[in-house]
Amino acid sequence: MLAAARRSLEWLLEWVVIILMIALTIVVIAAVLVRLAGDSFSWYDEVAAIQLSWITYYGAALAALKRRHIGFDSVLLSFPPRLRRLALILAEAIVLGFFILMAWAGMLVLEILEGDRLVSLTWVPVQLTQSVIPIGAALFIICELLSLPDYWRRTMAGISLEHAEIEEEVEQEMQNAERR
Repeated sequence: MLAAARRSLEWLLEWVVIILMIALTIVVIAAVLVRLAGDSFSWYDEVAAIQLSWITYYGAALAALKRRHIGFDSVLLSFPPRLRRLALILAEAIVLGFFILMAWAGMLVLEILEGDRLVSLTWVPVQLTQSVIPIGAALFIICELLSLPDYWRRTMAGISLEHAEIEEEVEQEMQNAERR
């Protein structure tokens, strides 16, 4: 059940990020073409910045789910098993604590922004654009927790996620070189 939830969330986040990236690309290309024609969109800078932040937050959640965010596998694996266990618990507690705080602060920000609208698109509530803060934080927490059991097992077994990926790519390149 946990694996199915993880796969479903991974699929959803991948598509959300892909759609956001396509939308940002379309906005940027359209803005460039309109500027080349001698005009400009009044809303471009504001909307593009919001889109980029959404890509960042949802992409970070996806990175957490795949355990591809900034980590210190080499440091953890250099510790003896008992200290490694404690360090991993401490690291996860700090990360989760930070994102819990961020989600809480994001909710406060949404309360403060109630009634505000974008400057260039006055029909768009700022709360909508900034909802990415608590939503992104909550998604990061969920993704971190869903990926924790596998990460725990591998780290306790002395397996580095970073090195495993590098070794897999090296092996792939070696096989490609042999075929040539």
